[in-house]
Amino acid sequence: MRQIGILLLFFLQFSCGQKPEKINGVSFVGSREPADQEHVEAVMNVNADHAAVMPFGFIRELGSPEIIFDTDRQWYGETREGARQYIKLLQKNGIQVMLKPQLWIWRGVFTGDLKMNSEADWKRLEEEYSDFILTYADLAEETGTAIFCIGTELEEFVKARPEYWKSLIKEIRSRYQGKLTYAANWDEYPRTPFWRELDYIGMDAYFPLSEERNPGVEELREGWQKWKKQINELSRSVGRPVLFTEYGYRSMDYAAKKPWLVDRGEQQVNLTAQANAKKALFEEFWKESWFAGGFVWKWFIHHPRAGGPSDNRFTPQNKPAEAVIRDYYRKQ
Repeated sequence: MRQIGILLLFFLQFSCGQKPEKINGVSFVGSREPADQEHVEAVMNVNADHAAVMPFGFIRELGSPEIIFDTDRQWYGETREGARQYIKLLQKNGIQVMLKPQLWIWRGVFTGDLKMNSEADWKRLEEEYSDFILTYADLAEETGTAIFCIGTELEEFVKARPEYWKSLIKEIRSRYQGKLTYAANWDEYPRTPFWRELDYIGMDAYFPLSEERNPGVEELREGWQKWKKQINELSRSVGRPVLFTEYGYRSMDYAAKKPWLVDRGEQQVNLTAQANAKKALFEEFWKESWFAGGFVWKWFIHHPRAGGPSDNRFTPQNKPAEAVIRDYYRKQ
């Protein structure tokens, strides 16, 4: 009955022309210390009404099944205690939370390539991942968190163990009463097999849009067209709205060519490219009834010293892109 109800609501929004409220979110990066009111006020100042809180588990190498998490060697904001403190403070200020536990493989190896070398290791990984993710599903329920993300960019794991993921979703549903999503990589989402079991089609939206050094808004909007068509078709076919679990661009030349790049390359700072790319994304998606909103990547809690005009990384803080976000989030 729950699945039927979701489908009916989804299609009523289309047929009645209803425009649901958007999730105007930021990815609230874990720090070494607790968050305080000043940190949350900076989030509110860009008119955000949601924040992703992201505790981490760590894997030593690509083929290892062991997940290390919630230890005293982690930063405070990456632990269960820290996630709880962040959630409660954000909620106290009227900001709803997506709890988004993530894995980190040593030296930043891409999690989508996580693959085991034996059946025994796969079984061990399943046990380890269940322990990790259910720990945070329980926290999400305890804190009344609005959305819970069951995984982030784990394509090989999902592809190799589909029955595990189906049973995991059922177990999470038995513990947590809020909405569920999964954060698929931008080129993974068409192959994710369990969208109908979740409430949102989640994707980390690092789609390539332009080969140009400094593309304008209209060129970037044109670059979205083929991707947008495919995303919309999937949304309609499975009857679920789309949520950008991450979206963002670096403030550098060629920002929309390979938006997923996280290397430390010293591309020249280009604040306009970042701002234009965000404008194009807002103009293409925030008006669509099948689009639920998203979480900008990424937002550091110490706002005054984050980002700035000489920074070429993802954060929009203290850059023109911050004003773009503030303006579009205010309109929603």
